[in-house]
Amino acid sequence: MSRSLSSAMQAVSTADVVRPIFLVRMVFDSGETPNELNLWSGVGDLTYDSETYTGVGDLLTISPVTETADMQASGINVTLTGVKSSLVAVAKDHEYQGRPLTVMLGAFDASGDLVADPTIIFSGFMDIMTISESGETSTINIAVENKLIAFERARVRRYTAEDQKIDYPTDKGFEFVTAIVEKEIIWGRASASSYAGGGGNGGRDYGRHDASKR
Repeated sequence: MSRSLSSAMQAVSTADVVRPIFLVRMVFDSGETPNELNLWSGVGDLTYDSETYTGVGDLLTISPVTETADMQASGINVTLTGVKSSLVAVAKDHEYQGRPLTVMLGAFDASGDLVADPTIIFSGFMDIMTISESGETSTINIAVENKLIAFERARVRRYTAEDQKIDYPTDKGFEFVTAIVEKEIIWGRASASSYAGGGGNGGRDYGRHDASKR
């Protein structure tokens, strides 16, 4: 993982005292406010990349992040224990499934300042959220799918006008596909009806040649 660490993170990771932290960012694509939930494993508010992260301390638990050589889509679980009802409301009032969740590893330097460029250690999509309420506090458990899960899903596309307009809303090229499904199209030869002697050619067959008359 060190290949993706910034120089500042590499320096602090080899210091005599290491002060690591986790930052979790959940983004919801709804029009409601707030449309994101940012948390970190400390106390108080922390500002990073113009975003404010709410400190939840030891109440934030992240399951081990694993990597495999065969590109397996390994997910994680993010758990918030004893969180306030206000955070539960944010989680409950938004459509969360399939929305992005990012976990970053950061650190503080000796002066207590956040080291530049925390490293993304996991990026995926929220799958199943379980909320257990108990009085004024609750426990939220979020199962998060790895982004690699997208490669395991079949991409079903069809030659229909509705499917085409997903990518090109004004394209009308597929509107008549259903009308020509069983339609016979004659290409490069005369039709069978033209050999019946009718039409303006007097029954003559311009499409055939008798080899014996050559």
